[in-house]
Amino acid sequence: MNAVEIIARKRDGVELTTEEIYSFVAGITTGEIPDYQASAWLMAVYFKGLSHRETLDLTLAMRDSGETIDLSDLPGLPAVDKHSTGGVGDKTTLVVVPLLAAAGVPVLKMSGRGLGYSGGTVDKLESIPGFRTDLSVAEAKGVLADAGAALIGQSAELAPADKALYALRDVTATVECIPLIVASIMSKKLAAGGRSIVLDVKCGSGAFMKTPESARALARELVRVGNGAGVPTYAVISSMEAPLGFMIGNALEVREAIETLLPDDELPGSECYFRRDPLFTDLCLTLAAHGLVANGVASSESKAKDLCFQILQSGAGARKLEKIIAAQGGPLTLSATLDALPVASETFDVLSDVAGFVTGINAETIGRVATEMGAGRFRKSDTIDPAAGIELLVKPGKSVQIGDGIARLHLKAGGGPGAAAFAARVGAAFTIAPVAQHVAMPRSLIIATIS
Repeated sequence: MNAVEIIARKRDGVELTTEEIYSFVAGITTGEIPDYQASAWLMAVYFKGLSHRETLDLTLAMRDSGETIDLSDLPGLPAVDKHSTGGVGDKTTLVVVPLLAAAGVPVLKMSGRGLGYSGGTVDKLESIPGFRTDLSVAEAKGVLADAGAALIGQSAELAPADKALYALRDVTATVECIPLIVASIMSKKLAAGGRSIVLDVKCGSGAFMKTPESARALARELVRVGNGAGVPTYAVISSMEAPLGFMIGNALEVREAIETLLPDDELPGSECYFRRDPLFTDLCLTLAAHGLVANGVASSESKAKDLCFQILQSGAGARKLEKIIAAQGGPLTLSATLDALPVASETFDVLSDVAGFVTGINAETIGRVATEMGAGRFRKSDTIDPAAGIELLVKPGKSVQIGDGIARLHLKAGGGPGAAAFAARVGAAFTIAPVAQHVAMPRSLIIATIS
């Protein structure tokens, strides 16, 4: 196929054939098609779009550009995969995966690193001393067979075309294109071998998709492509207007996930940070429930959610996470993991300067400040401080008085001099209304479900 002709056809709004799409993706993967031609094609797609069939073909071509993982030889139920479009304080994987594994549903979860204010699961896991995310596929399948789930970093051998295209999208202003986003996400999910996929599509100030309309459009196309590839796919659209949970930062988020899973009578003593966020817990139960329905473990979302709640209450999910951490080189018990997590050398409390009800917390602002404090990276080469981050002391719906603590900064060594500036920006992220203007807050983060 002639690359110039393919670029011209898409530039003119012509629907490309399956053969043309596979040929173009193969050329990108081998390097036969240079970056300037790939960039031109991406811009043509950005302006002219792709049909549903073209998007599916692009996804499958990218999936087939490298290795695929075969999980069909695992005993028991088929494996489920889970993906989140990312956000501030999003540690759902660390709760959802153990819940699914405890219900007998295996999960091989490949995750990435964070960039910008959207944290990465691999960075969170690597804040656990000794924990290995760089497992080979054979090692991961061994952990999967032993512990019921494995949590690893993305393999360079899976969907290499996505790596090449994403690097170009990032520097050619073509990231915000739904067909390209869908192909990027789903090519890796389909290559990872799950027989069903549960997606958490975030929406709001701390998410990539800012409006419910754009989140719905993305979710629908993700589900359409997954189902078109023969893999039952479910998408939950959830709010990311405020940070998820109380903790933002790698070790802090691991701690919150563990303490969410632990039964009350197993929580550590006075040093415990624990405050279970009901909205975060509900979202995790909902995502896990869809995984159970997809695998036939439960006949409805409500029954599946009840089962997940029982697993959470019994501590079975905590035991699964404990087994996963130990199998991947971390401490042998969750108690030891909590003790081993890095702790910031300095903290600084943010105080409210008004009285009233917290009605909102801007997730993007909190995420950007946490990143500047060392909890994230602006460039792939940046070094993360696993102990740095922000702890929210109150969430929307809570009342505060003047002088009450509303957040706590966990600072890297020497971060104290900039603490006041960070605190001012964090304080400005809180919307606090007078008592007379108090409004009821939502009881769930779930906006919609698409299956």
